Amino acid sequence: MPRSSFTAVLAGLALAAGTTSLLAQQPQSKWKPDDPNRPHPPIVTPGPAGAPVPPPSDAVVLFDGKDLSEWMAADSGPAKWKVQDGYVEIVPGTGTMLSRRKFGSFQLHLEFREPTPPEGEGQERGNSGVFLMSHYEIQLLDSYDNVTYADGQAGAVYGQTPPLVNPARKPGEWQKYDIVFHRPIFNTDGSIERDAHVTVFFNNVLVQDNTDIWGWTVDHAVAHYKPHPDKMPLGLQDHGFRLRFRDIWVRPLPDDESR
Repeated sequence: MPRSSFTAVLAGLALAAGTTSLLAQQPQSKWKPDDPNRPHPPIVTPGPAGAPVPPPSDAVVLFDGKDLSEWMAADSGPAKWKVQDGYVEIVPGTGTMLSRRKFGSFQLHLEFREPTPPEGEGQERGNSGVFLMSHYEIQLLDSYDNVTYADGQAGAVYGQTPPLVNPARKPGEWQKYDIVFHRPIFNTDGSIERDAHVTVFFNNVLVQDNTDIWGWTVDHAVAHYKPHPDKMPLGLQDHGFRLRFRDIWVRPLPDDESR
């Protein structure tokens, strides 16, 4: 779920790139963003968690359990999260981490662990987010035995599209996302030519199937596109909860503008 501070950071990135015009999109949904009446995805039990496996030979390794040299704070200074025992843990209040490298279309793998014992409920339980190109959020949340609005639970394109199912494991167990993202294509005048699309596997279970992304992630509002550079950093959000991450790697993909 977005926080105003992170939204301000992203707006600053757009302004720095000279991309300020707002372009309306018309999402194909009868549901309002974050609608509590929207049906919840069915719960499924995923297979057992396994140990991390080596990344592909052509992957860009963003975190191998040793240091945060590939990451920075939103002000471009050093990332301030805690690294120990092969994982990095969010230090609440230190801010979102951004990758130093920038990406367009890509395959992303990351593993995460929700805090245990769980505290809070709904959006106030293990909340974070994976921001693709800094602007398009795949929600991170403790969605095990925790009810919230459908497009705000783990595996959702936040505020837009709920996951097909809920395969969350218990807090304290390692979980993973495998994400294939195709960036949006903009015309020379800044209008949108092709929306971004995303496919997400959550604990090896398909939860987003080439899903159309309607625009920048916003909170309790209809998403819209703003033009931005062809490559942007990845973001991992500090929402005040001590999630842990490990085994983060990316495979850049070519942009197939004929899709």
